[in-house]
Amino acid sequence: MYTPPMFKADRAACLKFAEARGFGLICAFDGGKPIASALPFYLSYAEDGTPRAAFHVARHNPLVKLSGGTSSWLLAVTGADAYVSADYYVSPDQVPTWLYQAVHLTGPVRVLTDDELSVQVDTLSAKFEERLLPKRPWTSAKMTAGRFEAMKKLIVGLVMTVEEIEGSFKLNQHKTEADYRAVSAALAARPDANAQQISHLMREARPAAFANEAAGNDGSET
Repeated sequence: MYTPPMFKADRAACLKFAEARGFGLICAFDGGKPIASALPFYLSYAEDGTPRAAFHVARHNPLVKLSGGTSSWLLAVTGADAYVSADYYVSPDQVPTWLYQAVHLTGPVRVLTDDELSVQVDTLSAKFEERLLPKRPWTSAKMTAGRFEAMKKLIVGLVMTVEEIEGSFKLNQHKTEADYRAVSAALAARPDANAQQISHLMREARPAAFANEAAGNDGSET
């Protein structure tokens, strides 16, 4: 991942982002072309602190044949993104751009055992069921006897040992405070949730740029 220094996210921030998102694009190379699948995942950690990304795919997915642990795969995780018009800036002679957050996790992948797959399915569902509280969480125990085992035969559990972590949180951190505030305000005023989320992230990244708002002063340059 190419990341200018001002947008580079540290290891802890990358892992926090990836875990919170829990959905990404897993990519491998079959020797002739890239193979990719969009899927949910969760992170766990080995005793030495090495991150592991766990997920599963359909048994007939061509990725299964590439999961021998001898080559690195890429798990690309993205969040909100938004187009920024050059007209949003206070300063002249700006150009359009795109703001976003993205994390790449890279490492070898191995197939899980049947017992590991059972744990993975329940752990993965628990991660996302928690977001639906107070709904009573779904678990595999709710399934008819034998049905869960039959469904497991249709999928293959996989786990990546994460050897490299890269992150780019491009939020216009290098712009002046006046331009930064102007872009954030323009994005917040748009109706789409992605633009509003990027505006929120910008405010979190540089709260000092908005400190004068409480005093009724927008701090604009004159």
